[in-house]
Amino acid sequence: MLLFIEQLLNGLQLGIMLFLMSTGLTLVFGIMQVINLAHGSFYMIGAYVGATVALRTDSFLLGVLAALPAAALAGMVVETLVLRRLYKKDHLDQVLATFGLIMFFNELTRILWGRQPLFMDVPAWLSGSVEIIPGVPYPSYRLAVIAVGIMVGVLLYLLFTRTRIGMQIRAGASNREMAGALGVNIRLLYTLVFGLGTLLAGLAGVMAGPILAVEAGMGESVLILTFVVIVIGGIGSIRGALAGALLVGLVDTLGRAFLPILLRLFLSPAYADGAAASLASMSVYLLMAAVLVWRPKGLLPAHG
Repeated sequence: MLLFIEQLLNGLQLGIMLFLMSTGLTLVFGIMQVINLAHGSFYMIGAYVGATVALRTDSFLLGVLAALPAAALAGMVVETLVLRRLYKKDHLDQVLATFGLIMFFNELTRILWGRQPLFMDVPAWLSGSVEIIPGVPYPSYRLAVIAVGIMVGVLLYLLFTRTRIGMQIRAGASNREMAGALGVNIRLLYTLVFGLGTLLAGLAGVMAGPILAVEAGMGESVLILTFVVIVIGGIGSIRGALAGALLVGLVDTLGRAFLPILLRLFLSPAYADGAAASLASMSVYLLMAAVLVWRPKGLLPAHG
C-alpha cells in the first residue's frame, strides 16, 4: 500500500511535467494551427540555461528566473523568423521545418555547452522529504514540482477566462479572420501565444533538471509523450491536456512499478521483468489507442 501511494505521487509528478509541456504545444496547435516538432527544444533550452545559471550562482531560483525568459525569447524569435512563414503552408512543410529546428538546436547546445551532460542539484531547502502519511516520506522537491504545476494550471485558467488577452486568444482560436477584423493584432497575438507556450516548456525543462541529466536531445523523448497526451486529451484543449497528462503519467509510472510484480506471479523472474519492461513502454500507446476508439477527438476536445 505504501509503495502504491509513493508511485501514485510519482505518476502525478510526471503528469504535471507533461501538462506543462503539452499545454504549450496544444495552445500553439489549437490557436495557430502549427505542428511544432521543435517544442522539446525549448524544454532543453530551459534546462540548459537554468542549469548553467544555477551552477554559476549556486541559486536554483535564479536558474528558474533565467530559464523562463530565455525559453520564451527563443520561442518568440523562432516564431518571428521561421514559423510566421509557415502559417499558410500545409502541415508537411511545418513538420519538415520544425524537424530542422530540432537538429539546429541540438547542435547549437553541443557547440555552446559541449557533449557532456550537466547535472543540477536539488536546492538545499527542498532536499528533504515530507511524510505525507505515516510511513510514506516523499521528496520535497517532487512535491514542489506538483505544487508549481497546479499553480500554473490555475493561473492559465484565470488568464483564459478572466482577462482581456485571454478573450482575444480564444477569439483568435475560434475565428482568426473575424478577430483581426475587430481590431485584434493577430500577428502580435500569435507571437505572445508561442512565447507563452515555450515559456511553459522551459519551466518544465528547468524543473526536470535536478531529476534528469541535462543533455542535448533531451527534448525528443518527452516530446513523444507530449504528443500522446495531446491526442488523448483532445487537440487544442487545455483541460484535455491536464486530463491526458495525468492519465499518461499515472499509467506509465504504475505500469513500470507494478507490472513486474504482477507478471512474476505467472512467469519466471527474468522473463517477467523483460516482458514487463516491454509492456510498460507500450502502455501509454495502448491507452491512446483505447481512448481514440472510444472518443476519436480525445477526452475533452476544444470544440464539441
